[in-house]
Amino acid sequence: MTPGNAAEDRSGDLADKPLHIDVLRGSPTPEELAAIVAVVTESYAREAATAVADDRPRRTGWELSARGLRTPLRRELGWGRFGG
Repeated sequence: MTPGNAAEDRSGDLADKPLHIDVLRGSPTPEELAAIVAVVTESYAREAATAVADDRPRRTGWELSARGLRTPLRRELGWGRFGG
């Protein structure tokens, strides 16, 4: 699979697209290529089945750095001690 095709394959169904393998060195037999494809496919399927996203909500940077709100002002006290 070439790096350029990898991004395209992630978005669609892999079963519908033909597999393209570039052999850079040596001359593998068809059985060796089939073994590599089987191992990589099984490894990918196992990893995809166990991958779980964290569902806990994350606190934003603002929430982490902002101070908590103060308690509401008590309006019945007036503007100071001399409001009496």
